[in-house]
Amino acid sequence: MSLRIVLAASAVLALAAPAFAQEAPPAPPAAAAEAVDPAEAALEARGEAFGARMEGMAGEMQAAITAAAGDQAQASAALDAIVARYQIEADAFAEELKTFLDAKAATAPEDKKAELANVATTVVPMIKGLPTMVRGQIEAAATAGAAAGAAAGAAPAQ
Repeated sequence: MSLRIVLAASAVLALAAPAFAQEAPPAPPAAAAEAVDPAEAALEARGEAFGARMEGMAGEMQAAITAAAGDQAQASAALDAIVARYQIEADAFAEELKTFLDAKAATAPEDKKAELANVATTVVPMIKGLPTMVRGQIEAAATAGAAAGAAAGAAPAQ
């Protein structure tokens, strides 16, 4: 479940910049490939890399829960360290995206400025919250799995 959230966030990141980019008049087919904004392409590549890092973080968190073998203090300490390590990346990427969106808004037509501001106020906090959100999802899944295992062990045999 947590990987779906990370993948959804990655998809939002990958699509946010191009979807809200300033619309240009249609280019001739030969020039269409050359019309890509280098800053936008670079941000999209960094967004994809960030999404892959968040998937890696989720894997690390799942491994930490498994390694703790039910020791809540050990699991919590390991998850705290993982969140702290990845939070720096999430904050940096969120600020980079905000800077990009602010720059686009500065040159955008008036009707697009509010749209870009809305994307920034929605997506940037989501990115910053990803490490904590993924941790919560992984902890909830582990708790549900442990509860289901305990309930199955307590059920009378038939």
